[in-house]
Amino acid sequence: MNNQNVSQKLISSHLLSGEMKPGSEIGLKIDHVLQQDATGTLIMLELEAFQLERAKAEVAVQYVDHNLLQTDYKNMDDHLFLQSAAARFGYWFSRPGNGISHAVHMERFGKPGSTLLGSDSHTCAGGGIGMLAIGTGGLDVALAAAGEPYFVKMPKIMGIKLTGKLPDWVSAKDVILEMLRRYDVNGGRGYILEYYGPGLQYLSAWDRHVIANMGAEMGATSSVFPSDEITKEFLRKEGRKDQWMGLKADEGAAYDHDEEINLSELEPLIAIPSSPGNVVPVREVSGKPVSQVVLGSSANPGLRDFWIVSQIVKGQFSSPEVSFDVNPSTRQILQNLTEMGALASLIAAGARVHQSGCMGCIGMGQAPATNSISLRTMPRNFPGRSGTLDDQVYLCSPETAAAAALTGKITDPRDLEKQFNITYPKWKEPDIINVNQQMLIPPNGKSVELIKGPNIKTLPEFGELPDELEIPILLKMGDDISTDEILKAGADVLPLRSNIPEISKYSYYVIDQHFYDRAIENQNKHNGFCVVAGENYAQGSSREHAALAPRYLGQLFTISKSYARIGWQNLINFGIIPFEFQNKDDFDKLEQGDVLRIEGLRSAIKNRKVLNAKVIGKQMEIPLVLNISDRQIEVILKGGAINYVKDKKRINL
Repeated sequence: MNNQNVSQKLISSHLLSGEMKPGSEIGLKIDHVLQQDATGTLIMLELEAFQLERAKAEVAVQYVDHNLLQTDYKNMDDHLFLQSAAARFGYWFSRPGNGISHAVHMERFGKPGSTLLGSDSHTCAGGGIGMLAIGTGGLDVALAAAGEPYFVKMPKIMGIKLTGKLPDWVSAKDVILEMLRRYDVNGGRGYILEYYGPGLQYLSAWDRHVIANMGAEMGATSSVFPSDEITKEFLRKEGRKDQWMGLKADEGAAYDHDEEINLSELEPLIAIPSSPGNVVPVREVSGKPVSQVVLGSSANPGLRDFWIVSQIVKGQFSSPEVSFDVNPSTRQILQNLTEMGALASLIAAGARVHQSGCMGCIGMGQAPATNSISLRTMPRNFPGRSGTLDDQVYLCSPETAAAAALTGKITDPRDLEKQFNITYPKWKEPDIINVNQQMLIPPNGKSVELIKGPNIKTLPEFGELPDELEIPILLKMGDDISTDEILKAGADVLPLRSNIPEISKYSYYVIDQHFYDRAIENQNKHNGFCVVAGENYAQGSSREHAALAPRYLGQLFTISKSYARIGWQNLINFGIIPFEFQNKDDFDKLEQGDVLRIEGLRSAIKNRKVLNAKVIGKQMEIPLVLNISDRQIEVILKGGAINYVKDKKRINL
């Protein structure tokens, strides 16, 4: 292929099967695999089920960054299990408190020109330094760790030309918020977002991480930046200059869709509740009282993002109405902030400093008060994700967060110049940083026994797909249903990630707190159930629990107008059929409680036939279609990917 863009170069250099034709399935060689603890426990159990000896990826890392609160034994048990599993399967192990997976991976392992597959949807942040980094479900990561290809639909490439230079009080977070303002949470589906243009020279490697990270909120397969002198300088500071390679688009390279952002024209932006796509200028919502400000997360993890706030609040004190929380993204960044004196400025301004990790982003503590506004430099504000069911979470830049911390209300940070006589701090990248890698345990080549506490349960087994079904619609939902709504986040639920029977009790809890009871009652009447949804079903997190837990309760298929990529893949991997309406208007004809009868299911799937679902008692049929590959047809018919792998002995263990 001549005149390739960066995304095409990354794909073509790792292509194992398929054609680079948008929409067709391709198989990619994966160099790095990344797991975080909330999804890693299942992956390690899957590797145990595969009887894998050692991970075959070039770099495999197990991070502990989500389930950090040790309110009882469950999280600590998981940490011990993961450390033993990392040793057993040949992974690096990032200890609790070492930091957020995406930020630590960028510091210690990120390598331009490589592929990275992670069991966290924000793995795409790795694209900030010229990687093809993709978030997906844990079972896909387990297979990649075993040396298998990663299968995905070949995406289109959206080229985003950046011109100009960001003005004062505007930063990288506002760039991706501008993209979300234009495209919402589903406008990037089926695309890789590739950034290029003269504006790149003003964006650091960490700025690029910020932008690449939240491409996940647009539904994009990945986000990609070139690897240039800025990337090279980043790796030099991290002591890894020898791992740099240049990577840029060829002259005349084209894109499937073109976009342009003049950085000079951007203003402070904010995503209002309860979707990252609800973006407006900060000035339009200024004046609203704020009770919490949280700084940190994989969406704003860089040293600069904390330093800039420390300088804005220096010599000031946060509003007495505000809980000002700081979550350092990595232990290395915390150490450098301390040595620069920036941490002292934050503490003097009233900041509550928490441990390095995801923390409030995933609802692991820092739940906001009832009926109050929380401003966060985080990537998501789906309903209830914070741990408070009626939350009002806004997403913003560090500058906007600092302004709210000082004023106690949503404030355009540009107004601080008049209100507090604060001049915008000028950040200069330090020439030398202190590298901290003491809390990374390398693979030791030893085979050890897995340490399993009482909360760690064996994976449930599921049978093959039957040929006839008569099951009810147990829940009907609208558009943009997130995995946070399908399987609740928060400190009460996250410790159950390795216990499917227990975590299944929170299936669809955010939508219907009585769903679990209804599902159990249904088990006495029918051999399963289905759910119906609108557009973009299962957006957001990569958590495969949002497929596995409902499958455990008896969910056999979903009927939706369309699906988010990762959620769609996870459904297939666990044997849930992702049906789509042939006629989207039929969505309005179905009601919660309707009973559907389907006959000849297996043959219809195998032969790619339209399948008519009969609505019992209504003399009505709903035509359903299934847009999956030949390989995925086999997976569905076997009842899921684990059965498929075991039956076919697909992996060379």
